Amino acid sequence: MKHLVPLLAAALLAPQDAGSHPHIFVDTALKVIVSDSGQLQAVEITWAYDEFYSLLIFEDRGLDGDYDGALTAAELAGLQGFDMAWTEGFQGDTYLTRDGAALALGAPEHLSTEVAEGRITTRHRRVLVQPQAAHGVMIKAYDPTYYTAYTLTGGLAVSGGCQGRVTPPDLDAAYTKVEELLYAMPAEQAEAAYPEVGEAFADTVQLSCEA
Repeated sequence: MKHLVPLLAAALLAPQDAGSHPHIFVDTALKVIVSDSGQLQAVEITWAYDEFYSLLIFEDRGLDGDYDGALTAAELAGLQGFDMAWTEGFQGDTYLTRDGAALALGAPEHLSTEVAEGRITTRHRRVLVQPQAAHGVMIKAYDPTYYTAYTLTGGLAVSGGCQGRVTPPDLDAAYTKVEELLYAMPAEQAEAAYPEVGEAFADTVQLSCEA
């Protein structure tokens, strides 16, 4: 997640142990939009940010002055779309592939931003640049650098007569990969050049459709 404002970056990038990744935790939900003819058209993505990151957002924007974890209507209106200002090259931490080939997604369309019990939850839609047959498509939500950890705890919904199977990551293999890559570089470089291991920690969604 590479769209942090300076204050958040300073707070989250304070000196820490090289193995301290991730810094941001996001409960994720996916709604996969498939046509009746089996064409994958779009994905609606829900991000529920952890309480600490939500608090940093509030403080950076001067929100929730009474620290009750709730926003006024005006504050909430000003927060809408806050996480849609993506830096150039940011892929949205959502990756779709079919037969090993990446599927291009369009720009994000903000759907909603809500706050409950001190946590910010946002929803946005990504439309495929070119609709594809949904059967066999793989979907993963991850930050390549593992700065942000996405976990598919919010649920998966698939339309159009298709189903989605979720395979959790092999965490033992993922942590082994991290250790091997970290040990292969000087300690002083480990945090600044943290290895791109995010995919190893990602849940994998595989779509299947009735013939």
